[in-house]
Amino acid sequence: MYAIARIDLAKVASFGWQVRMQRRGVKYGKFFSDRSYGSREGSLRAAQQWRDALVAELASQTRVCTPSPRNRSGVVGVSKVSVIGANGNHYFFWQATWSPEPGRRRCVKFSIQRYGDDEAFQLAVQARERGVQ
Repeated sequence: MYAIARIDLAKVASFGWQVRMQRRGVKYGKFFSDRSYGSREGSLRAAQQWRDALVAELASQTRVCTPSPRNRSGVVGVSKVSVIGANGNHYFFWQATWSPEPGRRRCVKFSIQRYGDDEAFQLAVQARERGVQ
C-alpha cells in the first residue's frame, strides 16, 4: 500500500483512497472516490494503477551527475576538505562521498600529509568509483 491511504470522512460523505508522494521537492497526489469507481475495491484498483504509472514515470527520469561549476576537483563526489585539529592545526584531505542507498551517505577521507596531494586524490577517486558501483 505504498503511498496509498484510506480516507473515510462520514461528516462530508467522502470515502475513497488518496495517493500521495513527493519526489525531488515536487508533490503528487490524487483522490479516488468509491462513488466514482463503483466500490471500495474499484477505487483501490484505480489508485494502485495510477500510483504504479506515476512511479514508473518518475523512475524513468534518471538523474545524471555532472560536475557543478563550483566543483574544482573535476570529479563528482570528490572534494578537498580541511579539518582543524584540537591543537589548532589545519589538516587537509581528499574526501570521497556517495550514497549506497536512499537515505544513507558514506564518505572516506585520505590525508594529503600522509599520501601526498596526487595519491590522496587518486585514492579518493577510486573509493568513490567503488562506492557507487
